[in-house]
Amino acid sequence: MYPTHINPRIIETSDDIAEGLAALMTLDRRLERVIEKAGPVPLRRREPGYHGLAEIIVGQMVSKASAAAIWARLVDEAGACTAARVRALSDEQCRRIGLSRSKEQTLKRAAEAVESGALNPEALCDMPAAQSVAAMTRIKGIGPWTAEVYLLLCAGHPDIFPSGDVALQSAAGHAFGQGERPGQKELREMAQQWQPWRGVAARLLWAYYSTEMRRGDVVPTGT
Repeated sequence: MYPTHINPRIIETSDDIAEGLAALMTLDRRLERVIEKAGPVPLRRREPGYHGLAEIIVGQMVSKASAAAIWARLVDEAGACTAARVRALSDEQCRRIGLSRSKEQTLKRAAEAVESGALNPEALCDMPAAQSVAAMTRIKGIGPWTAEVYLLLCAGHPDIFPSGDVALQSAAGHAFGQGERPGQKELREMAQQWQPWRGVAARLLWAYYSTEMRRGDVVPTGT
C-alpha cells in the first residue's frame, strides 16, 4: 500500500505538479481528459508540525466552509495553534470554537503526544510512509485518512493516495464513467498504476472534483 523506502523527492513547487501530471498521462491515458477538465491543480502545501496536523484534524468530515470557520475560531481563541495552547483550552472554549467532543479529544491527545516527545510531526516527514502512518494512527481519533493527508500536504510526499477520501472516490467514479463511486479498496487498487506519482494524482482528482462536480474549491474529507 505504501512505498517501502524513503523517497528524497518531495512535491513543493508547481513545477513538481507539472512534472507529475506529464508522467501520469504516460502511465494512464485516461488521465489526459481528467487533466484537461480539472484545470489548474493546486499545490496544497502546508507547513509540517502540530499546526498542520491540527488543521487536518479540524477538517475531518466537515465542509471546507465549516472547517475554515472552526479553524479561525480555534486560532483566535487559543491565540496560536501550538500543542501547549490547544491542550490548555477549556471545554467551554472548545464548545465556543465549535469542536465536537471527539475532535477536541483528538486534538488534545495529539498535543500531548507532541509535548511528551511521543510524536514528532516534523520527523514524520522523513520516515518511510508506513512507519509515519503507524506513528500517527496510534493516537486515538487519527485514522489513515488524516495520516495520509498529513504526508501529502505537510510532507509533500509524492506517492501517497488517501483512497478512503470520499471526494477522491466520487471524482474517480465520475471521471471514469462508473455508475457508482468506487470503494476504498477498489480505488486503492486503481491508484497502483499511478505510482510513483499518486500524490499528484490525488491533487488532480481533488481539482477535478472541485471543477466538474462542485464548481468550487473543495478540501479533502475523511477520518
